[in-house]
Amino acid sequence: MGDQVKQLQSLFRGGWKYRWYAVSIAWLISVIGFVVIYKLPDNYQSSARVFVDTQSILKPLLSGMTSVPNVEQQVSIMSRTLLSRPNIERVMRMVDLDLTTNNGKDREKLIDTLVSSIKISSTTQNDIYSITYNDESPKVAKDVVQSLLTIFVEGSLGDERQDSEKAILFIDNQIKIYEEKLAAAENALKEFKLKNIGLLPRQGTDSGSKLMDITENLNQSRLELAEAEQGRDAIKKQIASIELPPKTDETPVAVPNPEIDDRIQSVTKNLDSLRLQFTEEHPDIISSKRLLAQLQARKQEEAKMKKPEAANLSANPLFQQLKVSLAAAEAKVASMHARVEEYSSRSARLKALTVAGPEVESQLAQLNRDYLINKENYEKLVASRESAKISSDLSATTQMMTFRVIDPPTAPLSPVGPNRLKLFSIIFVAALILGVLGSVLMSKIRPTFLTQFDLVEATGLTILGSVSMNWTELEKVRRKRSMYAFVLSFFVLLVFYSAMMTTIYIST
Repeated sequence: MGDQVKQLQSLFRGGWKYRWYAVSIAWLISVIGFVVIYKLPDNYQSSARVFVDTQSILKPLLSGMTSVPNVEQQVSIMSRTLLSRPNIERVMRMVDLDLTTNNGKDREKLIDTLVSSIKISSTTQNDIYSITYNDESPKVAKDVVQSLLTIFVEGSLGDERQDSEKAILFIDNQIKIYEEKLAAAENALKEFKLKNIGLLPRQGTDSGSKLMDITENLNQSRLELAEAEQGRDAIKKQIASIELPPKTDETPVAVPNPEIDDRIQSVTKNLDSLRLQFTEEHPDIISSKRLLAQLQARKQEEAKMKKPEAANLSANPLFQQLKVSLAAAEAKVASMHARVEEYSSRSARLKALTVAGPEVESQLAQLNRDYLINKENYEKLVASRESAKISSDLSATTQMMTFRVIDPPTAPLSPVGPNRLKLFSIIFVAALILGVLGSVLMSKIRPTFLTQFDLVEATGLTILGSVSMNWTELEKVRRKRSMYAFVLSFFVLLVFYSAMMTTIYIST
């Protein structure tokens, strides 16, 4: 601790010896610093604050109909890209700053200066954006902030509409392409149906299922035909057991039969009603025709002269009932014959078309699939176009995003910088410190032994004695004057500092 105190005392004595160097350095730095600081250009700041209201009632109302633009993200991106090179160049043209540049180097320097001087800040919760710019001219500062504010508002409103218009144009082109595809698919489907009209399956069926159904109906009809034939044969046996053997020597007589006439009339009415519902090729109409022909032939036969025994037999009620049952059985057999023949012909036609049927069905399914795909895509594109139009109109409206300028940019009346008072104070303190360091440095460059202890420490020799300085009166006066001059010079330096601070304060 004692050695450190001695070193400090040595430094102080060495610095005190060269104290005039300290005063000179402090004066020089203070004067130069004041001149430099005083000549620094004034810096004017202009700012603007804008509130972006993105809470619109249209969002929940149109959220299910179209894609609602994300205005929060849009504004956030625009605020981050506001300092892009195209926007800065646009600001330069709007403020006429590009006229001050003579070459590309000056232009690049001006762009860098603008980018570094423009400050953009925002509050996430309140959606308030601040734009600040500093310049030597208050008018330029205001114009730059106003230009940035204009670009910010116009860019936020215009980008989404341009994207929507591009989307609508692309969808229109796709709709035209799919209209052509849809028309081609419709024409191909129509031509295929006309070409293969006889081979097309019915709604919900195919050729295999149709053939299976007809085969089942044919087997059922054959079974019913066999049952009808057995019933007819049984009736014939009963009639044969009742009939008497004919006698050839008797003279035949005419026997009227009202029952056959009634049946002929009934069958004729039934045939007329069937013709109103079906064509002449229908199995029921064909069987009715055969039955009518049989009844008419039978009437003609019975209208001939019959033997007395037959006439007597016709009067038998059982015989008459059996004859009626036989006629009905014959009609049913004829009807079943016609049905079996019809189903057989249909089955034969379907079997002949079995090879071509699956190929036709496959081609038809492919054409229908292509047509449905094109139709579905076409309908989706039309719906997307309408949604894009609504989105474009929604982006163009000012109700989705409202800009409210809270603090408009103004031309500042007083500069915000540089802070000359602070800078000059720093320069003054630095001048004093550098002055002290300069005097200490001079004591090291031109060292002297101020005490015997310094000599012992430097040489390591033993000091036998010391001679004290005996100052004369003239030297004492000179030492006092030197002290007064030093104090006065330091005091004048303080006065100079105070005067300069007052001048800077008044000028600002």
